[in-house]
Amino acid sequence: MACVLAVAPAWAGETWSPARLETLHAFLRDATSSTGYLGGVSLIVHKGQVVDVGVYGDEDLGRRRPMRRDAIFRIYSMTKTVTSVALMMLVEEGKVSLDQPVSDFLPGFDTPRVMTGGSAESPLLREASRRVTLHDLLTHTAGYPAGLPGDRLAVAAMERIDPHAADDLAGFAGRMSRVPLAADPGTRFGYDGASLELVARVVEVVAKKPFADFLSERIFVPLGMRDTAFSVAPAKRGRIVDLTRMGNDGRLALDTSSSARHPGESLNRYTSGAGGLYSTADDYARFALMLLDGGRAGDRVLLGRKTVELMMSNHLGMLDPPVTPFNAGEGFGIGGYVVIDPARRGQPGSVGQYGWAGAASTTYTIDPREHLVAILLLQHLPRNDGGKDLPRLARPFYDLVYHALP
Repeated sequence: MACVLAVAPAWAGETWSPARLETLHAFLRDATSSTGYLGGVSLIVHKGQVVDVGVYGDEDLGRRRPMRRDAIFRIYSMTKTVTSVALMMLVEEGKVSLDQPVSDFLPGFDTPRVMTGGSAESPLLREASRRVTLHDLLTHTAGYPAGLPGDRLAVAAMERIDPHAADDLAGFAGRMSRVPLAADPGTRFGYDGASLELVARVVEVVAKKPFADFLSERIFVPLGMRDTAFSVAPAKRGRIVDLTRMGNDGRLALDTSSSARHPGESLNRYTSGAGGLYSTADDYARFALMLLDGGRAGDRVLLGRKTVELMMSNHLGMLDPPVTPFNAGEGFGIGGYVVIDPARRGQPGSVGQYGWAGAASTTYTIDPREHLVAILLLQHLPRNDGGKDLPRLARPFYDLVYHALP
C-alpha cells in the first residue's frame, strides 16, 4: 500500500483562503476535462502542513480509470535533483569535491577537446581550456552539446557516437569520453542530460555499488519513498498514468515510447540519473520537504544545512548576466533553477526559490522564504514543432498557488 502524507485542513495554521484554493481547483479541473490533459495530481505543503491535495481527471487514455492520489508518473528531469543530492552526499563524506575533474573518476576524460569545424565523421578539434569538473556537470556548464547556437556540428558528432544506446552507465560514460565539447568548460550554461548521466556514473564508481542501489539505500528508503524507482513492480503497474502526445489530428494519443506501450519498464537501457525515475506526488513531496528542511527528515539527516543552502544558490556567477537561457530572472543551482529576480522572471515567487520540471509536464518548486513546496504531476509530452497542443500549465499553476498564500 502506498504511504501518503497526511492532509491538514486548508485553514490549519495561517489561513488559506478556500475561495482562492477553489480558483486553483477549478483551473485544474478545466485543464483535465475531456478536451484537456488526461488528469493530474497537485500537492501543496506550507510550514510543514499539507494544506491542499488535488486529484483530477483520469489515468488512462480511455478515461476509464479515475486519477488517484497515489498514481505513478514518469518524472523525467525531476530525477536530476535526486542525482544531484546523491553526489552531494559523497561530497559531504569527503569522497569527492566539486572542483575535482571527472577524469579523477572516469577513464577517457583526461584531455577534453572542443569541436571547431569539420564534420561528425571527421571533426576538427582543439584542446579545451581545462578539464571538466564535477561542478561543471552539476551546473550544466561543462560545454557539452546542448542544442545552443553554434552546436550543430558537435550535436551531430554526439549523435554519431550515440551514448544513449549504451546498456549501462559505464557504457554511457565510455561513449561520452569520445564526445567533443561544443564550448570550453565554465563558459556557458547549456542544459543537457549527458552531464547528469556522468554524475550518476561517478556515484556508482565512488560508492562501489549500482546507482539504483545507492538511491534506494540512501534516499528512497530513509524518506519512505516507496513508489520511486527506475522501474515499477508488476503489482503496482495498474497505477501508472498513460503517457500522451498530441496527434496531428488534434487528438491525444499514446506516446510511441517503450515506457508508454509497456508502462513500468525502465525509461532507458541504463539507470538514467538525468531522467529515469518513476514517482508519485507524495513521494516527491517527501524528497522536496527534506530539502526545504535543510536536509533533515524527522530525526534523519540526509544532507547538512549548508550543503542544501549551496545547492539552492545561483552558481552562474561566472556568466554575464548570471542567468539561464530560459528566463532572465532565473539562475541555476545544483539540481534546479534558482530565482534571483521575481520581477524579471515575471511571476509571483521569492528570491531563492528553487525547483525544476520534467519532460512530461511534471514540475515542483521549493520556496524557503515562504516555507512552501508545490508539486504538479501530469503525463503529457509537449510538441516542439509548433503544432497544436495542450497549453503548458506550470506557470498558471504556480501563479494560482502564490495568489492563494495567506
